[in-house]
Amino acid sequence: MSRQVEESHASPRPDRDLADFSIWLRVELGLTRATESAYRKDLLDFASFLAPRGIRPAELEEQGPLIAWLEDLRARSLATATRARRLVAVRSFYRWRALERPERSDPAAKLPALALIRSLPHCLVPSEVDALLAEQTELEGRAALLERRDLALLELLYASGGRISEVLGLDLGDFVGGGGGEDAHLTLVRFFGKGRKERIVPVGENAIDRLRSYLALARPRFARPDGPPAVFLSTRGNRLDRFQAWRILKARALRLGIAQRVHPHGLRHSFALHLLENGADLRAIQELLGHATLGTTQIYLHVDHERLREVHRTHHPRA
Repeated sequence: MSRQVEESHASPRPDRDLADFSIWLRVELGLTRATESAYRKDLLDFASFLAPRGIRPAELEEQGPLIAWLEDLRARSLATATRARRLVAVRSFYRWRALERPERSDPAAKLPALALIRSLPHCLVPSEVDALLAEQTELEGRAALLERRDLALLELLYASGGRISEVLGLDLGDFVGGGGGEDAHLTLVRFFGKGRKERIVPVGENAIDRLRSYLALARPRFARPDGPPAVFLSTRGNRLDRFQAWRILKARALRLGIAQRVHPHGLRHSFALHLLENGADLRAIQELLGHATLGTTQIYLHVDHERLREVHRTHHPRA
């Protein structure tokens, strides 16, 4: 009996935080179910390590137990790649917690990184973006209203490089110089990123046109007198959530036959890569994305170089 109790204690059941984190990985980051499952197992391993100390991962504030866990992984002779992935899983968990509960500190923020080859982000090519954002002009009634909203949402995601949480968190007053009505100046948008850090990002003409059309013709039909001041509303007048946004994008991609996985974060990646490919300065891209360090932005250099290698392999006569 004592052995069963001990084993049960060493393998805690997933709590609500872990379930919500898994949804965030799938819906916002667009990770595959295999990767989501791996992260889940990594976090359960971390939870098992913390359990005898009477700590749940969601409650951890200090870095000490994390360092002890990393030492334990090393003592188990796990491969560097495995330990690095487990650290990425835990970092991602506390990144999610910081978004959900900004008042909590991030104990993983200053942990030393382990050697790891980062996977390249999933990006759309410009022709796929053009197809994704093409208007269905034959729609009428409610379908036409939804089309205006969905196009405004996707155009703004791609035009601004905003995180899906930032774009869905926009209120009508977050467009600089106007209140979000038909005559608003929509050329700049104010995002509140991690830690409520503010940044102002320019918006292109295509997105401005879509936003004006949606705000003038569709949003008033969704809004309730007692509803939120959110820019993007559901048909019930509530703020659109991340799962709804993911479904909008997925359905559109499936209809267009876009083969690769498409998710809201992929539009952010595409925004950054397309700027880089067209000659934008990496530091400017860092500012637009709201990255705290240039190192985070430099992943797009690897993507760009990989594309150049592919072009060389495909088209050079002696590649």
